[in-house]
Amino acid sequence: MYQRILVPVENSEYDATILEHITRLAKLCGSSVVIIHVADGWVARNIRQLDLRESEEMKEDLAYIERLATSLQEQGIAAEAVLASGDPGAEISAAADREQCDLIAMTTHGHKLLNDLLRGSVANAVRHSSTVPVLLVRGMPRGASAAQ
Repeated sequence: MYQRILVPVENSEYDATILEHITRLAKLCGSSVVIIHVADGWVARNIRQLDLRESEEMKEDLAYIERLATSLQEQGIAAEAVLASGDPGAEISAAADREQCDLIAMTTHGHKLLNDLLRGSVANAVRHSSTVPVLLVRGMPRGASAAQ
């Protein structure tokens, strides 16, 4: 069904939700997984234009996604890590094409309309710009219940 799944992560407690879901899906479908994090700090957004070096934050982000990929590999899932930079919505959609993924699976925070307007919504941007299916799973911070 799905051969290659792109999984955007943000280095937060919400990542556990999508990784748990995707681990089961990848095993069921025999899929490989591409873990992506889009660094969007000042250095990350300007690294190409200004020929900057990776920031410490970017190095930490890469180490984080490499640990996630290694964990999936230890569970028998082919996985790799990709660190991108720039606008998260645009980069995730572009990475799905570039990495030849046939599914994007990501968490949402479950913001209401006003919060999405104020904060923006990466999930919304991805679902509007992606040419592949997008699976959205509502993330739950640790200790939160589904009724909240």
